[in-house]
Amino acid sequence: MTLVRQLLGTKGHEIHFVRPDDRVLDALKIMNDKDIGAVLVKEDDRLVGIFTERHYARKVFLKGKSSPKTPVREVMEARCICVGCEQTAEACMALMTEKRIRHLPVMRGERLVGIISIGDLLKSIIADREFTIDQLEHFIHQ
Repeated sequence: MTLVRQLLGTKGHEIHFVRPDDRVLDALKIMNDKDIGAVLVKEDDRLVGIFTERHYARKVFLKGKSSPKTPVREVMEARCICVGCEQTAEACMALMTEKRIRHLPVMRGERLVGIISIGDLLKSIIADREFTIDQLEHFIHQ
């Protein structure tokens, strides 16, 4: 079973974030430039929220708010669901499915060390399954 720390070892620990008082447009520019679906929201080096494409669609666009004028703090999710480095990919996938989320900040104690997406987890789980299938096929053909 793949652990979150292994995923981050492959993916990297790069984290993109905005501040609560930054405008939604600033967050969208980062998400566009980095081709990502979420940015974390940090204040005084603390994780205070997450802003995703879903938040933009539901809390900004559909409500007729202005991206250049709306601060991220008004539309972000302040209750971040986080995981630790020793969590398994399968457990993270179950958590994402249960909570209907697509991104999980990764913490080591109180320190933010990365973020994983549902895409990262799918790639890992598929690779694990393919490895198992290859091993079984090799065993059968011996």
